[in-house]
Amino acid sequence: MNKKISGFPEWLPQQKRFENSIIELIQEQFESFGFTPIETRAVESLADLLAKGETSQEVYTLHRLQEELQDTKSTPDRDKQLGLHFDLTVPFARYVLQNQSKLTFPFKRYQIQKVWRGERPQAGRFREFYQADFDVVAHGELPLHFDIEMPLLLSQLLAKLPIPKVVTHINNRKVLQGFYMGLGIQELDVVLRIMDKLHKIGSEKVLELLTTELKVSDEIAEKCLRLANIKTSDAAFVEIVKAMNVQSEMLERGLNELSQTINSLNEYYKDQNDCPFVVDLSIARGLNYYTGSIYESYFVDHPKLGAICSGGRYDNLLSGMGKTKLPGIGLSIGLTRIMSHLFSNDLATKFSETPSLVLITLPNDEHMIKAQSVAAKLRSRNIACEVFHKPAKYGKQIAYADKKQIPYVLFFGEDDKSQYEIRNIVSGEQTAIDLASWKPALS
Repeated sequence: MNKKISGFPEWLPQQKRFENSIIELIQEQFESFGFTPIETRAVESLADLLAKGETSQEVYTLHRLQEELQDTKSTPDRDKQLGLHFDLTVPFARYVLQNQSKLTFPFKRYQIQKVWRGERPQAGRFREFYQADFDVVAHGELPLHFDIEMPLLLSQLLAKLPIPKVVTHINNRKVLQGFYMGLGIQELDVVLRIMDKLHKIGSEKVLELLTTELKVSDEIAEKCLRLANIKTSDAAFVEIVKAMNVQSEMLERGLNELSQTINSLNEYYKDQNDCPFVVDLSIARGLNYYTGSIYESYFVDHPKLGAICSGGRYDNLLSGMGKTKLPGIGLSIGLTRIMSHLFSNDLATKFSETPSLVLITLPNDEHMIKAQSVAAKLRSRNIACEVFHKPAKYGKQIAYADKKQIPYVLFFGEDDKSQYEIRNIVSGEQTAIDLASWKPALS
């Protein structure tokens, strides 16, 4: 009963209150850009979960403990098997397809839910965690405008949060795929998967995988690595890539889209000292449904934590699941990864264990109804409070309030029962108050 299960974090009350405050700030920013909330079911068919490319994470499947054992000789039907969603993009795609006749396009949604991945738990990686996703899906065509608006929303949102400085790395899948095609590489999914491991396994191991698994020459492998090492704060990357003498129509389109994106973002931030974006051609994203802009965000001073936000454009994810073309673009914020980092490094804003601002003392059982009446009057004016749970000496009740960091304690007046007194726990000052007009002095 007392055993912890790794990878499934549980916060203390004051930590959960801090997390809730972060979620409220995120919701406010989403809605300020016109995004609307949705919630999808926790389970999807296993076939849908595994249909869109390699996922390094193990999907948790569902079955009833009492269900009859299937014939071990037969292959399970993935369409009938269920699994917990490992991200919110695949469930969102299914949701849009099922409800597209009822939605207004471009459909702008945000979604804050738990997801589950059977990964090996380690710093910043969990098996159960919250993600905060926001996506735009269009009917027919999705303008490049959204490739700029989405990272702008992300940067403004992150700037509102009490977290360390963040920089967002931007790339475009067309640049990568077009470059690899220009080199004559056919297995695009394989090379993307290998290059996505660059920051985890290093250059030497990536070169080894390119030459052994992909069977390319040392020269081509070196060019793949040179491309991944390009990083600029503006559109200077275009000439650097062109100087490598690799050509393809897709590469040209990707360079144009990526330069337009970074130029627009720099233009937005031109009057500020620091633009929170950088072009980084090492960003690949492992899932193969990305088709254009891709993004990964990192804490500037803690890059080894890994990406705290990521996402990109997916022109074919929804189209492949139905007849109508429904291109989209989305970003996901790793809320639990951020919270864990803040808590582990004592960077979170301090919250008390309870939202209560006032503890109403209970001198005896006869005062219970009166105490509840006082509590109702305070709550009617949005003053959170609680009544002490049983008659006790005032010293014990004050100690309870102090331990829970409740800043005020209310006493019934001794001479006139219509009078009330409030004690400030921090200063120790105690004064008579008018219950109908008193307000807590919040720091």
